Amino acid sequence: MRIILSCPVSKNFTKVFDQFDRELFVALAPPLLPMELKRFDGCKVGDEVHIQTPGGLWISLITETSRGETEHFFVDEGRKLPPPLVYWRHKHIVRQASQGCVIIDDIEFRARWSVLDPLMKPFLWMLFKLRHPVYRRYFREKR
Repeated sequence: MRIILSCPVSKNFTKVFDQFDRELFVALAPPLLPMELKRFDGCKVGDEVHIQTPGGLWISLITETSRGETEHFFVDEGRKLPPPLVYWRHKHIVRQASQGCVIIDDIEFRARWSVLDPLMKPFLWMLFKLRHPVYRRYFREKR
């Protein structure tokens, strides 16, 4: 199952991409879903992110990164996922736009039982849509 969300931000795309750090990750935590960031290495290939969620430990590995002339991105892939997830690939894209940039969350996921995928999609869509006001506020306040 796939979810793609776009959020415009009034800031240079390279500056935005360079601020994808531990502080932003903590700010993006969903308000109603308790989680604890146990480890955040960064956004380079080989870096890991460990999150304690109510469902268990989530471990993602950064498997790909690119810095182009008009777009930067990195990909995190789930290595240990809380049930019922069995597959997670999240491409974080920051693309130049005429006024600032666009942050794109391109997410692919699968549950252990495929019947759950369409049931999980609205919930995951909402969790990532809640990031948009955080992105706008965070990048407006950051220099």
